[in-house]
Amino acid sequence: MSYDKELTAARKAASLAASLCQDTGDLCKDSGKDTLQRITKLVNETIANDGSYGACTLSPEDVLRAIDSGRSEGGSFGRHWVLDPIDGTKGFVRGDQYAVALALLHNGKAVLGVLACPNLPLASIAGNAPSEYAVGCLFYAQVGSGTFMQSLDGSSPVKVHVSDIGNSEDASFFEPFEKAHSMQELTSAIARKLGVKAPPVRIDSQAKYGALSRGDGEMYFRFPRKGYREKIWDHAAGCIVVTEAGGVVIDAAGRPLDFSKGEHLDSDTGIIATNRKLMPSILKAVRESLEEKPSSC
Repeated sequence: MSYDKELTAARKAASLAASLCQDTGDLCKDSGKDTLQRITKLVNETIANDGSYGACTLSPEDVLRAIDSGRSEGGSFGRHWVLDPIDGTKGFVRGDQYAVALALLHNGKAVLGVLACPNLPLASIAGNAPSEYAVGCLFYAQVGSGTFMQSLDGSSPVKVHVSDIGNSEDASFFEPFEKAHSMQELTSAIARKLGVKAPPVRIDSQAKYGALSRGDGEMYFRFPRKGYREKIWDHAAGCIVVTEAGGVVIDAAGRPLDFSKGEHLDSDTGIIATNRKLMPSILKAVRESLEEKPSSC
């Protein structure tokens, strides 16, 4: 019996498990058996409610195979889909910002990106973190074609572009909501060097990339603490959404993000997204701030 359609449904319903553990290793342990049973129950409920996958019931082993079918190691050759089904898990749990992020890599370069941001309003959030959510936004970009945004209710798409502000004193910046995800003391020091007057806008997930691509703010800083390695699925979709909107996404050394090395970015210096006018002054401020940063950070 063919399980193709059923496994497609399993991937969809088991996406939360995949986002939490990336593979089935934890689910195969004795400590993960209860979680696997709950996921299997959810998968079969999804199949039954959808109605288009037939009457087949999947076993836990079928669900494990579905999750592990997405274990491509990526690399510099061929095409690889990069999916983060719930980017910004803590934001999702809080009912705040999160994103469904999908990117296509071709020979190690992002050529297509889609960001679904269910809690990001269609209107600009410039100057304030969002507090009232509308139906949400969808951003999508293809290399050489620009970036488009539309409401998740299916309204007509509009082409978006990053802000053209060139004076850092008039700029605002995004950073992760969670303190553990970025060194906020460092981003504050960078902002002071740039003369930024606006307070940071702290939101979860790659929704920041979407907001930046439409000009809600001019800069996004992410400087992980020592020992953390950035995952490609946390940035691939957002990167092309911003670059196709006329922006720049680089590491703190000024290099484009490299998605050709497998699951991790080949950089531990931090990530900056901005427009081309601000990039030189930002890099200068970043270098100076990193040199002044205490070694314990």
